[in-house]
Amino acid sequence: MTRRTTALSAAVALAAALALTGCSSESKPDLEVSGAFMPQPVMDMAGGFLTIRNDGDTADKLTSVTSPLSDDVTIHEAKNQKMREVKSFDIPANGELKLERGGSHIMFMELKSKPKQGDKVSVELHFEKSDPIEVDLPVEAPNHNPQQH
Repeated sequence: MTRRTTALSAAVALAAALALTGCSSESKPDLEVSGAFMPQPVMDMAGGFLTIRNDGDTADKLTSVTSPLSDDVTIHEAKNQKMREVKSFDIPANGELKLERGGSHIMFMELKSKPKQGDKVSVELHFEKSDPIEVDLPVEAPNHNPQQH
């Protein structure tokens, strides 16, 4: 009888594990970062730009950015010629979030140092659902704008 109870317990545990796996098989965001850069700062603040592509069937949000370059890193949107800090940016399922010059961007205030063209600035992107992603922003010329090429 003990063998039967053990086998039954194992079968119940396996069924429960499979049921849980089935419930949690909801698609997750599948994020990839490209086109990252920072124009060389000319003051004690800087902007960061990149694209986050989501190839998953679930939307996510960029909620914050951290960097050793500054203790004050925020995300901003530009609308109607005005810039304002936001709490998050939506990253649609099977879509992308573009942070670009003249639009939404990362803002670094009170820089601890001024990176020069050719340097790389490390940042960590934080999301609502996905694990953080570390990205190096190559420092480009102050007037660098890939949209103009």
